[in-house]
Amino acid sequence: MNSQNPAERIAKLRETINHHRYLYHVLDREEISAAVLDSLKRELVELETAHPELITPDSPTQRVAGAPLSEFKKITHRVAQWSFNDAFTAEEMREFDGRVKKVVNIPMSRLPMSRLNLDSPTYVAELKIDGFKIVLTYEKGVLQTAATRGDGKVGEDVTANVRTMESIPLRLNEEVSVVVEGEIWLGKKELARINASRRRRDEPLFANPRNAAAGTIRQLDPRIVAARRLDSFIYDLAAADFPLPATQMEELERLRALGFKVNPHFHFCRDIETVMAYWQKWQEKREGEDYGIDGLAVKVNEREFQTALGYTGKAPRFAIAFKFPAEEATTVIEEIIFQVGRTGIVTPVAKLRPVLLAGSTVARATLHNEDEIKRLDLRLGDTVIVRKAGDIIPEIVGVLKELRTGQEKKFHWPKYLAEADSRLERKPGEAAYRLVKKNSVAQQRRRFHHFASKIAFNIDGLGRKMVDRLLKHKLIDSYADIFLLTYDRLIDLPRLADKSVKNLLAAIKRARTITLPRLLIALSIDGVGEETAELLAQNFQTLTNLQQADQVKLENITGVGPVVAQSIYGWFRDSDNQIMLKNLLRRIKIQPMETKPLTTGKLAGKIFVFTGTLPTLARPTAKLLVKKAGGRVVETVSNKTDFLVAGADPGEKLIKAEEFGVKIIDEAEFQRLLKS
Repeated sequence: MNSQNPAERIAKLRETINHHRYLYHVLDREEISAAVLDSLKRELVELETAHPELITPDSPTQRVAGAPLSEFKKITHRVAQWSFNDAFTAEEMREFDGRVKKVVNIPMSRLPMSRLNLDSPTYVAELKIDGFKIVLTYEKGVLQTAATRGDGKVGEDVTANVRTMESIPLRLNEEVSVVVEGEIWLGKKELARINASRRRRDEPLFANPRNAAAGTIRQLDPRIVAARRLDSFIYDLAAADFPLPATQMEELERLRALGFKVNPHFHFCRDIETVMAYWQKWQEKREGEDYGIDGLAVKVNEREFQTALGYTGKAPRFAIAFKFPAEEATTVIEEIIFQVGRTGIVTPVAKLRPVLLAGSTVARATLHNEDEIKRLDLRLGDTVIVRKAGDIIPEIVGVLKELRTGQEKKFHWPKYLAEADSRLERKPGEAAYRLVKKNSVAQQRRRFHHFASKIAFNIDGLGRKMVDRLLKHKLIDSYADIFLLTYDRLIDLPRLADKSVKNLLAAIKRARTITLPRLLIALSIDGVGEETAELLAQNFQTLTNLQQADQVKLENITGVGPVVAQSIYGWFRDSDNQIMLKNLLRRIKIQPMETKPLTTGKLAGKIFVFTGTLPTLARPTAKLLVKKAGGRVVETVSNKTDFLVAGADPGEKLIKAEEFGVKIIDEAEFQRLLKS
């Protein structure tokens, strides 16, 4: 044993081991053999065993697979987790480029561009890794938590599993506090090794690396994770206790300097045509990498342009996923069945002869509507081309008519659907057929499935099968009934144990408090998805305000057209909906939209009101920027208001602001406040 002071020797060993870990697992370089590295690790273990008081959480010896967990805890993300919108064609990418330039190609005096001195955006193209998103939080350089994306606001704590991964540093190269985002992936060679082992044990095989990575990171036993050799790429510096880099290129380099493994194939693109050339290049060479690549993540390079572009309700406007063409295969259509949606729309679904597509077996595909079936001239028994749209939803894109035998049968749309005990109708101007009968059993079942889903009330344990059981045994008939369920009523259900009942009731109790956007999503209002729900909540702030809004007010919201406005207006005036909502509101609590001001931030404690149409910023984006900077946004001007941000066609709020002596600013000054 070395005679050097144990603390000094341990520190030196940790530094050396971490250095070579970084070289091997991050930079793919090897300066010493694996045997030599193992020898250093053994010495460190011996020293720490003799001096346990010197063990620290970031020591290389702490990459151990501990005892299995009983469950994953929840983690609330410090930074909201967004999803990218998708593009599949050059035309869609040019449209994205046009939207970007429409916002940022404005007079230089309107944006604080002094540091960049650019008059047009550039892009960074990064490989879009086919893996599993991870969010890592470090305090003073030491890993604190690792969380899954979850619903974008709350994820699962998988820190114990991530600590076993060699490519993720337990301590950074600098003592900084950061939140970073990246992708966990499993190599194709590693998947082959795992499947070979599973085949020997007569266990089901993983269909593709993404499924294997997702299944692995959510194992309750970290020892399984450690044995599967997961890897990672980090691509986003979401928050930091230092100024964020001015460009995406600089951000990736900073992440690499901190000690993270960054995919080396990112590319600076002067314009959108360069992006498309890079996309074409990687479409041809992607199979040469050990990890799955399903496209490019294309981001505006300049952070100041990113800030100006902002976000929609669910995605950044400054970035897009440029997907590779979906994989296609041929199969035979055996039957057409009908799926009843929660809003009463009936969708035809093709039952297919099972076929392997994009790594998984496909047995069904959407046919969209009657017009699509006629366009394809689709017949039962046809050989069809099926693909995964966006690598998610299988769809039929063509018919190989030359393979017809004459035995194929033409499809005729039914006038009556037995499953829903309802006639079907197609209104003029609409592509979809709908149930004539309101609130059929089939439609009710789909509504309950949606109500309890992750994007709505997010009730753990109340999945589709459980909902169907509750409906079958007549334990629920309306949304409010879910919150009236008791232990005595549930325990008598077949195959439902004591623990499952208690867990379900605990989840229902947690779900009693909900945000306004999630409530609006849960109500199955025709045309109201995640983004529209967020827009409605931010514009009206309370459910009462929304209920009282007329159709004109609804139509005036950017992103809500006349059809959706009419749907929302009509929904709240339907007597059955009013009774249902009244009963539900007795059982739940809606969280106020205004959040407590942050104690830190450039606008900490400041109260803002917006009026009129801003030149470049959408109202929801502007409000989000205020909240991120620590301020508050309210709807009414008072003597407590600090700033009124006025755009074109301001309303009475401008007069009230002048009466109260509130400072009135335009968007340009608002942007300067954010930067000051």
